[in-house]
Amino acid sequence: MIPSGVKVFLASHPVDFRKGPDSLLSLVRDAGSDPFNGALYVFRAKRADRVKIVWWDGSGVCLYAKR
Repeated sequence: MIPSGVKVFLASHPVDFRKGPDSLLSLVRDAGSDPFNGALYVFRAKRADRVKIVWWDGSGVCLYAKR
């Protein structure tokens, strides 16, 4: 369960949806953020018909996908 009050960051550009959690976290780092700060990072596909969310829950990386 995701706790209330968690910050959510939305990528401004679509990403290649073949990317896994490590590659998505690398994009977060490249943007100047700390991927292990407890925030949710939301990425969308080019056609905006799919979403991936990456979140560090304190014990590991969670990857949620919706299509």
